[in-house]
Amino acid sequence: MRRADRLFQIIQVLRRTGKPLTADAIAAELETSKRTIYRDIATLIEQRVPIRGEAGMGYILEKGFDLPPLMLTPDEIEACVLGAQWVVGHADPVLARAAQDLMAKIADTVTERLRPFVLEPASRARPSWNREPDRIDMVRTRAQIHEGKKITLAYRDEHGRDSERTIWPIAVGYHETVRLLAAWCELRKDFRSFRTDRVVEAVYHDEKYPERRDLLRARWRRSLVWEAPKDT
Repeated sequence: MRRADRLFQIIQVLRRTGKPLTADAIAAELETSKRTIYRDIATLIEQRVPIRGEAGMGYILEKGFDLPPLMLTPDEIEACVLGAQWVVGHADPVLARAAQDLMAKIADTVTERLRPFVLEPASRARPSWNREPDRIDMVRTRAQIHEGKKITLAYRDEHGRDSERTIWPIAVGYHETVRLLAAWCELRKDFRSFRTDRVVEAVYHDEKYPERRDLLRARWRRSLVWEAPKDT
């Protein structure tokens, strides 16, 4: 790996991790020596890259440092394109169109040498088939999630039973053929998932739910932890 590429990769590793990282860990990821990392860190600091830390304690990239957003490696381009392909085949039309626009922007912005990684990628995502249509406005639903606002659903379950639920939406999960809206359900006083193709009607409220969205999302993630039963 050229030194210039290695310096860029060190910045990427520190930015991705977001916590102190030792020279040993950085060297292991970049498959180089710890001494080389010490020398490269010193060079980056001399170039006014805001890296804080010291040998034996770990290094961290301070907030506020910015790189040109499309200084992408071939593997990063491959990952972006693969993810965008999946979104085109599985997400709602607005997100699918955004994914197509993303690929076009990357192709127009990267260097000529990197353009084939966008236009002729080595990896392909399988298109969706028999996808169930969303019966809810996904654009407004995502907006409610970001804003921490309530939604009232008229919902029909797999047995055809109707119910009305006021929910605190948290996230949308995209499966192969269906989408799930994860939320806190005021009726059940617990987290529930609702298939977007089984929503009969949705009312979007201006009222924010009382809990901070990041804390609610953390509680939801903890509720997903599953432990395999132990032999007795």
